[in-house]
Amino acid sequence: MKIALYFGSFNPIHSGHLIIASHVANYTDYSQVWFIVSPHNPFKTEASLLNEYDRLHLVRLAVEDDPRLKVSDIEFKLPRPSYTIDTLAYLTEKYPQHEFAILMGSDGFQNLPKWKNADILISSYSFIVYTRPGFPIIETHGTKLNLLDAPQLTISATYIRETLKAGKTIRYLVPDKVRAYIEENNYYK
Repeated sequence: MKIALYFGSFNPIHSGHLIIASHVANYTDYSQVWFIVSPHNPFKTEASLLNEYDRLHLVRLAVEDDPRLKVSDIEFKLPRPSYTIDTLAYLTEKYPQHEFAILMGSDGFQNLPKWKNADILISSYSFIVYTRPGFPIIETHGTKLNLLDAPQLTISATYIRETLKAGKTIRYLVPDKVRAYIEENNYYK
């Protein structure tokens, strides 16, 4: 099976993430998208993140009714910080029957040469990249690249956190189950 891996902190997951994942499952030959929740992204400070298990739970709530979308806590069991190459090495060994690709935005793709063992990632895996406003694809870095023309929302997890801190609603920005759980637990206040 061909599986797209969507790595992220998902702090929190929002409708933009879900639209991209659904588009990949609908319009590419990747029949599933696995959300790989990163407990500690090396490019972010741990203090800025909601507890990893709470973020994992929010992603599970968001995708629980869609069999095309799965959630993985694999990076919770690997050394930290989480490096994509280490996660892919583990997944490739554990699931040799699957073909994995990396799903990401063009903003993160621009930083690909800075990633740990970027040369191995580039030579061994395909990339599915959706363009984010202000981050055109100028350099492919020699990757096997599938540029995705997917519908996008210009919302971010940062915007959602700021909205919550301001005491405003995040209705329609995240799935209802995610919103209810965030509000019930006073996350991001």
